[in-house]
Amino acid sequence: MKFNGYVRPDGSVGVRNLILIIAVDECCEGIARKISEKVDNSVVVTNYYTCMLGGNEETLSNMINAGCNPNVAGALVLAMGCGSIDPNLVADPINETGRMAKTITCIKSNGTRKTIEEGIKLAREIEEFAKGFKREPVDISKLIVGVKCGGSDTSSGIASNPSVGKAVDLLVDAGSTAVSGELFELIGCEEVLCKRAVNDEVAEKIKKLISDEEKRWSVPGADLETMSVGNSIGGLTTIEEKSLGALHKTGTKPIQGILEFSNKGHEKPTKPGMYLSEATMLCGGSAMHFAAVGAQIILWTSGAAGFNNPIVPVIRVSGNEDLINEDIDIDATKIMKGLESADEVGKRIFDKVIEVANGEKTNIEDIGYSYCSLIQKDLRVENCLGI
Repeated sequence: MKFNGYVRPDGSVGVRNLILIIAVDECCEGIARKISEKVDNSVVVTNYYTCMLGGNEETLSNMINAGCNPNVAGALVLAMGCGSIDPNLVADPINETGRMAKTITCIKSNGTRKTIEEGIKLAREIEEFAKGFKREPVDISKLIVGVKCGGSDTSSGIASNPSVGKAVDLLVDAGSTAVSGELFELIGCEEVLCKRAVNDEVAEKIKKLISDEEKRWSVPGADLETMSVGNSIGGLTTIEEKSLGALHKTGTKPIQGILEFSNKGHEKPTKPGMYLSEATMLCGGSAMHFAAVGAQIILWTSGAAGFNNPIVPVIRVSGNEDLINEDIDIDATKIMKGLESADEVGKRIFDKVIEVANGEKTNIEDIGYSYCSLIQKDLRVENCLGI
């Protein structure tokens, strides 16, 4: 099976043809936005953690790998010039993939206005480079789909998650790759997941990374909300109930691996199939994690509203009749009424993925994007928790 995509020099294939404007420190945010206003198909990604590099390597890796996402043709990397993150640390690996990456520093450009002016010129050079990519037929094995749920309610575990799971199975059978995250929301499902692991090493890693994530969200004296108010209003009663519903969206296929994100980098799929990952359960950040592993599309299930990402198009699936509006790409409410099966909806989702891969816009693509959140683990907390 094939779809029409943008073939990059490194062999990856994009379903969109974007330019990233990456601010390696938050002080460049306004400059990046001003440049983006003048450049079509550009997306701003800002590191708001710190301009210091020590302990910030996971965020650095996220920026680099987002810049290497198949949907990206090139990147302009900005820095104020007073921090320790050299923009070339981000640009050089992107250039090595055959994309075009350029850098600019505010101090060297002698001020904000001149940086914006020069940045627009550089970004337009990248824009011209991007125009050289044209859609061409490629095998579906080049497709990587992220899988995420949010705003979960009773309809999620009954309708949207199972139907996405069916779509995931169809995608894997066709030869593509699916990547799911949200390890905290898989607590209690370890036994089921480990039985699907392709070997003992993968099974042990699944157990360890889920346990580590539980530690991060369960620090004594600093308890955090793991069942949102929206989840409870939507009819979910326990985290276990939520987890079992979330499990359905991973389908039934063997788990080839579990992708770890750390200050050593972001692991990526090595061959087609189903993968778990450390993609965060926090929506905006999860999209950037999926971008970093090379996903070109995200399947997102919901019983409430949701996020939208400008780098990786988001296909929204819902079984909540009160939610169905122009934002939702796939209506799964007939499952709740016994009028349609998860298999039938799953096939519609699969078909939608191929349509979006071929260039069709999702219902709210280009409208109401969430912030491109860069999430990283705090190494000091990790050490305190013994992770």
